[in-house]
This record gives sequence, C-alpha cells and structure tokens, in this order.
Amino acid sequence: MAKLPQSTTKYIIEAQMEAEGIVEKPDIIGAVFGQTEGLLGTDLELRELQRTGRIGRIEVYITSSHAKSSGKITIPSSLDASETALIAAAIETIERVGPCNATIHITKVEDVRIAKRKYIVDTAKRILRELVYQSLPESEVLSEQIKQEIRTAEITTFRNLPAGPDAAKAEDIILVEGRADVLNLLRNGIKNAVAVGGTSIPPELKEIVREKEITVFLDGDRGGDLILKELLQLTDIDYVARAPEGKEVEELTKKEVFKALREKISMDQLRLENKEGFAKYERARIERSERAESAEPAGEAEETPVEKPIHQEYTHRSSTEKYDNDEPRRTIKIPKKYADIFKESLGELVGTRAACIYDDSLNLLGRVPAKDIAGSLSGIHAHAIVFDGTVNKELVEIAEVNGVKFLVGTERDKLPRTAVIVITKGALQGKKGE
Repeated sequence: MAKLPQSTTKYIIEAQMEAEGIVEKPDIIGAVFGQTEGLLGTDLELRELQRTGRIGRIEVYITSSHAKSSGKITIPSSLDASETALIAAAIETIERVGPCNATIHITKVEDVRIAKRKYIVDTAKRILRELVYQSLPESEVLSEQIKQEIRTAEITTFRNLPAGPDAAKAEDIILVEGRADVLNLLRNGIKNAVAVGGTSIPPELKEIVREKEITVFLDGDRGGDLILKELLQLTDIDYVARAPEGKEVEELTKKEVFKALREKISMDQLRLENKEGFAKYERARIERSERAESAEPAGEAEETPVEKPIHQEYTHRSSTEKYDNDEPRRTIKIPKKYADIFKESLGELVGTRAACIYDDSLNLLGRVPAKDIAGSLSGIHAHAIVFDGTVNKELVEIAEVNGVKFLVGTERDKLPRTAVIVITKGALQGKKGE
C-alpha cells in the first residue's frame, strides 16, 4: 500500500482504543479496514483511499496490562474536512478487535495547516528579529568606526603638547597623562584634552594653567597620585577626576569616561578631604592666590561685598558638624556687573518660583521652574543660578557637583561650609547680616 507523503497531509485523525483482552497491532489495523468496509460507499473505502495516497499509513501504539489492551490510533488524511470527518465517525463504529470486545472513540481531528501556519509565523518573527538585531547594528558599527577614525586623525598639538583639535580655543582643558589618553577621549567625542607626557610636568603647562580652567583626569593608580602631587606643587588646577581604581584613562569605555568627569571634585574639596596629604602644598597655593589678586588690573568695575565664611572648602557633613552661619565671616567682593544682573534677575523672579541659569559670561542659558534646577544642569556649563526661593543644603550640593560658582536666592538656610558663593536678596540690597 502506498504511503501518503507528509507534504500532502491536511488532517490527522487521533483515536483511543480500549479492548477487553490482549490484542496486537495487526488486529487493530485489520479491524479498521474490515469493519469500515462498505459503510461509506466505494469512494471512501479505506483500502482504495490508502492505495491512491489520500489516506496515509495508519500508526498504532498499543500497551497491555491486567489482561486488557489500550492504544492510540493515528490516521493522516488529505481528504477535505467533511470526508475526513466521515472517516473518523466510521472508525468509532468498530466493536471488536481480534477476538475481543473493544471500543474506539475519536479524541481529536487536527488541521495540520494550522500548525504549519503557526510555524511559519514563528519562523518569520525569528528571521525578522535577526534582521533587526544583526543587520541594523552592523551599519551603526560601521558608522561609529568611521567617526572614530576621523576623531583619531584629529589629534594635534597645543603648546608642543599632544592635544585634541579644540584645545586651543576651549576655555576649559582636560589634562591627561599621555597621548593614548587623548586618543581615547577623542574616540568618545571629547576634543579639548591635553597630555602632560608622563610624570615630568612640562614648562608649557604653567602657561596653559594661567589661561584655562583645568580639570586633571588621571589614571586610577600610583602614577596618577604622583602626577597629582607634582601638579599641586607647580600649578593651580581647578578640578580633579580619576579613572576607576586600577584602570587607566586610555582603556575606559565611553560610559566610564563621562561618569568619571561628572564625578570630578574641586581642589578645595580634595584638600579638605585629604588634609594631611595636602597640608604642605597649602601655603604655596595661598601665596600664589595672593600674588594673583595683587596683580589684577586696576580700574575694574565697582564691586559689591558679599559675606562668606573664612573657610571655603566643602564636604558632606553629619548633623553634629558646624555650619558656615556659625563661622567668622569675611567679605568677598563681586564685580558690580554681577551684582546688577543678579539684583535685576531676582527682582523679575519674585513670586514666580522660577530660576534663571547663566554661563560664565553672564549670558542667560535658560529659565526653568525652581524645582527642576537639578535636572536642567545636565550637559551645560552653568556659572550662576538666580532663583525665587531659599538656598538650602540640597541646592548647595547640586551646585557644587555641577561646578556652579554663584547661588542667588531670596533667603538662605543654615548651610555647610561650601565653595559656592551664596548671595541673598538682602546682601544685594546692602543689608547687614544677610
């Protein structure tokens, strides 16, 4: 008898057989052919249908136990739905299998095409996922490789030191240890890096430090510690950023680079947190600062005094630590231009619960709700914040982390000692004690 090719099967008839005695596979197949013969006419004779390939090979799985037999019968069909249903119903009429009484009932007639359609849909989904996750990222990788090659080719020199292309015109500089560090920062889109060239500080660096705001970005090893100490002896740097412990700047990922730069700390904070290690550099720093102040050109615009604690360093404190309100104060003068802009801006903001953010040239970067100050500082270089509200400890910490120099508000809470200059409305109006 011909076996029905699997590719032509439309339906699968599944039946369950129970017999009162021991029977075997040939008994069941004989019963299926013999007891359905003539029931449905010559067009639906199982033997003829199997010979022409419209009914496939009948499969029987049988087990016997305690003088009884049970089994599963599977019949593939390429007939249409109504003819397949007639065949299934005819099989349920079988009453004997071999010498034993038996019953057969249809458990399921499955449409094979539904399973095929489900397989096709699942396979199509898998293929589409592979196209999306393999083909598209590949084009992005190629684009990024091209960008990295261009960035790497952009490395130049600034004052005879390896540097990024923006080092000469940028107002702030990132100092790194070597050329490989500059290349890594270029690959990650940072173009204002300058390499010091090892632990020996070149004389050109002193001139750069006088002209630019300097952030030192050092390796997280002993070599980084040595360079930092030497820089502190020879120059005035503004901020320090470190690679994670045991890592070098040249091997950092983009995420690690930007995380380290976001977490940079000011030199005042660093000295406060490392009093013993930096005490011997403090006198030289103060002397340099005094010389710089005495060398400022005369004729500067009229300045407004603002009271500030004697100690400018900032660090996180517990509830038992002193606040700057309890410290002796000295007067810090700010240019009249700053005072006028702060006063005018604060007057416009009264009652609005809003804040104005300025850059270091006192150009307005934007106006935002006071509650959104922290989120608005991301990705910008804010120099001053004027807002309608009370300056509190949380806002001072946010300003310190983001490099803000001036915080101007209507009032102030008792605050930790901080490098941020806090100005109130009363101070701008010349009221004593504000």
